[in-house]
Amino acid sequence: QVQLVESGGGLVQAGGSLRLSCTASGFRLTFLAVGWFRQAPGKELEGVSCSQSRDGTTAYAESVKGRFTISRDNSQNTVYLQMDSLTPEDTGVYFCATVNTKCSDVVEGRGPPAYRGQGTQVTVSS
Repeated sequence: QVQLVESGGGLVQAGGSLRLSCTASGFRLTFLAVGWFRQAPGKELEGVSCSQSRDGTTAYAESVKGRFTISRDNSQNTVYLQMDSLTPEDTGVYFCATVNTKCSDVVEGRGPPAYRGQGTQVTVSS
């Protein structure tokens, strides 16, 4: 079965950390660009981070730069999103997706998700 499954979301206080995981089954992420997106109530979909496996390029939205870190473990067929110094504005449903554009396009709002997972809820309390 081809799917992406996210995990690691939850409820955390402001200033706390979470690590999200995105694991693929049925296909390999090794040579694919993978983005993390979030959808907050009443807000547009936001591409927060992206990893281009081909050249190791990573990209971050300005809103998360310096606080979030994307990484890969190809042996586990998993992409991670380490989120530190969380604020209530980071609350939303986070999902991972393969992308067919440059990572810079993803975080600048021009790179839509291609194949996506179901998402995981992140709630940051003040």
